[in-house]
Amino acid sequence: MAKTLILYHGIYGHTRKIAETIESELHRLGGPADLVPITEWNVDEAGRYQAIVIGAAIRNGKHNRVVLEFIRKHRALLESKHNAFFSVNLVARKAEKNTAETNPYVKAFLNRSPWQPQLVGVIAGNLDYQRYRFFDRHVIRFIMTLTGGPTDLNTKVEFTDWDRVRSFAAEIAALSTAGGA
Repeated sequence: MAKTLILYHGIYGHTRKIAETIESELHRLGGPADLVPITEWNVDEAGRYQAIVIGAAIRNGKHNRVVLEFIRKHRALLESKHNAFFSVNLVARKAEKNTAETNPYVKAFLNRSPWQPQLVGVIAGNLDYQRYRFFDRHVIRFIMTLTGGPTDLNTKVEFTDWDRVRSFAAEIAALSTAGGA
């Protein structure tokens, strides 16, 4: 299996937790993988990898601009490797909004991105109001009101389907064992 680089960008640590699960599953399946925050990765190390995965969380309705800037800057590199993208967002807790074709955040991201990943995963995140900064807490609560989610500021719930995360990792492994990028 190809050596995989997993780059991620999150805010409160849950995207990292998902990326760590993907990394662990790739190791379990026999493939080497490294996990690095997208803002800390050195592009000079690109030759060490045959596959690149980017994971990003939603904050205030968007993926962080750092992710899109990275993609714009390194599009050719991404396209020269096996590649995948996963988005972590609370809307994905709903079955009708947990695919690349149905998730509004992923659709918007892919419409803005010059890179079209070979594989896209949509993963539900977690909701932990007490951990959020004041502004984030109230913006997220407003979004939860609009989308029919939990609004009690004491709510702490993990919507992530870990079997789905492991299945996504298996898809990455299968992609990276296929011929050519």
